[in-house]
Amino acid sequence: MSHQRTEDMLRVVADSFQYITTLAPLVDEAATLIVKRMRAGGKALFCGNGGSAADAQHLASELLGRFNLIRDPLPALALTVDTSALTAIANDFGYAEVFQRQLRGLGRRGDVLVALSTSGNSDNILRCLETARDMGIATIGLTG
Repeated sequence: MSHQRTEDMLRVVADSFQYITTLAPLVDEAATLIVKRMRAGGKALFCGNGGSAADAQHLASELLGRFNLIRDPLPALALTVDTSALTAIANDFGYAEVFQRQLRGLGRRGDVLVALSTSGNSDNILRCLETARDMGIATIGLTG
């Protein structure tokens, strides 16, 4: 790899990290919302496609597990993990409904939905967010 190409790539990485620091207040707001909802008896639900599905599963498992310290498990669920539900819903209703249908069955007013989407315009994610709002479920979107 040429020296100039390496420098260009490093500049992109540095710019990305600089941009990320501007998001700190939004991340804090999202974390505060999740904590508030959980303290009031709600749970965190996560959804995403592809790599975002893996991220959704990881985030839910960290809340159920221990993350940085040993503590009681926190109520969290990834809507991406039940392959039987995903395939049955996709077969019967279409892939656009795989998350919103699960949310309608598992979510409750007072919960929080964290929706991950690299593109920010996945139909099944957008429909799930709309359903969450209709149900009184707070929403957090993480997009690429």
